Amino acid sequence: MTDQTDGTPPPESAGPEKLERPREPAFNLPFGLVVILGVLVAIHVVRTYVLSASIDNEMVFNFAFLPARYDHALSDQNLAWLWSPITYSILHGSWDHLIFNGFWMIAFGAPVIRRIGMVRLAVFWGLSAIAAVALHTAFHWGEMIVVVGASGVVAGLMGAAARFVFSPSGRISRQFAHLNRRLPIMEALSNRSVVIFTGIWFLTNLLIGLGLFAFGGQGGIAWEAHIGGFLFGFLLFGLFDPRD
Repeated sequence: MTDQTDGTPPPESAGPEKLERPREPAFNLPFGLVVILGVLVAIHVVRTYVLSASIDNEMVFNFAFLPARYDHALSDQNLAWLWSPITYSILHGSWDHLIFNGFWMIAFGAPVIRRIGMVRLAVFWGLSAIAAVALHTAFHWGEMIVVVGASGVVAGLMGAAARFVFSPSGRISRQFAHLNRRLPIMEALSNRSVVIFTGIWFLTNLLIGLGLFAFGGQGGIAWEAHIGGFLFGFLLFGLFDPRD
């Protein structure tokens, strides 16, 4: 029997009180994630509606990632080879591209941000972006391919989240997943929910790589970058995680 705040005993006909778990709000994003999404949208708005085509092309050339940069003497180039492995992740090829990445960032970025905070996330973002295009470059060395988008980082967030978001029942708690225990790598690989999630994720990217599955937007999909980002997040998330 629960305590009554006014001291009045419950009526005799009253049965046991049903305890309900507080309902999680359907839309409750960390402020840091809202800022990130706002910045990505603002950049794309400026590129789409403010900049001229020639200036936008110049911006893309200087801030997008190109594997061809590293097949030439760096002394013969500007410094774009230095910052483009990170800055490409804040540019997008189309609204479809941006919306798709934003959707998955909301789903998997929110618990990661709640868990590690914005300072660690900034480092995670930069390193996962680098890891993503590093694997992409291994498959496309010297090619003049323009790579833009936060997909590699989003894949890194997915890989990181796979280490802790699944409850013992296999369900994901949107608001409280960040409080779960982080699974060691081998334990994660033996967890049914993690294995199914990871297997579907890799199968989807394999189909993309084979050209059997694609999304809207401009240009091709850098599926190798997705895998590089995911492996980085999954294998190295413990370096960023402040919780045991």
